[in-house]
Amino acid sequence: MRFLTALVLTWTTAAAGALATPGQPTDGHLGFQPAVTPIMERVTSFHNILLWIIIPITLFVMGLLLWVMIRYNRKANPQASKNSHNTLLEVVWTAVPVMILIVISVFSFPLLYFQDEIPEADFTIKATGYQWYWGYEYPDHEVPQYISTMVAEEDLSEGQLRNLSVDYPLVVPVDAVVRLQVTAADVIHNWAMPSFGTKMDAIPGRINEAWFQVTEEGTYYGQCSELCGIRHAFMPIEVHVVSQDTFDAWVEAGPGSDEANAVIAEYSAARETRLAQLD
Repeated sequence: MRFLTALVLTWTTAAAGALATPGQPTDGHLGFQPAVTPIMERVTSFHNILLWIIIPITLFVMGLLLWVMIRYNRKANPQASKNSHNTLLEVVWTAVPVMILIVISVFSFPLLYFQDEIPEADFTIKATGYQWYWGYEYPDHEVPQYISTMVAEEDLSEGQLRNLSVDYPLVVPVDAVVRLQVTAADVIHNWAMPSFGTKMDAIPGRINEAWFQVTEEGTYYGQCSELCGIRHAFMPIEVHVVSQDTFDAWVEAGPGSDEANAVIAEYSAARETRLAQLD
């Protein structure tokens, strides 16, 4: 029964993705968050391909186990065989997994290259991990580092999410190619955004690079994904993807300030109104 339940849950993973809320966890959801970047779209496609490989292998191995348990238990087979070697069988169980890995590599290597090769970026963001908050800089816009910390549960406003909302979020324009430089000031952290398909270690004394291009406006949440100390679970990431005009106004207001937050709040309220009218 457990096996059948797991099988049903696996097959419904892709379908459940359509029911998820973009950019944040959803109660009862299975699988990935909806993709909003080219990288995550490819990751999701690769995952769906792997399902067609993994599920037949799982069924085949389960069938073999059941057959062995029934056919070769002590009651059904009191006289045990003394065979210990079969050349053909050993060649098959070595060659078949190798061929499967080759097939997987045909799809995985291009994806890894696509993630690693950073295209010409519109601008750069530097994210620095601290215990236990993030610092962000926009060197191309001459924006100095500002600190982004989690909003305490007792301070949450309407619409903010427990353990995910921050006081001063990251803001990027829609469709912009962003080069992300990630480092840390104390211990190893990890900048991870599930809906972006981005997950990069922040290592003290080293700068790692990633990139993303968000194709849908909205608010997206992630978290530090490296065990970094006692408050590791309270080091969220909040990214607002807005129009270019709103982004310019946010930069002009001074990121990391209440004035900049007011720009984003006004934009978010107007966007929600537009979406409600469309519904």
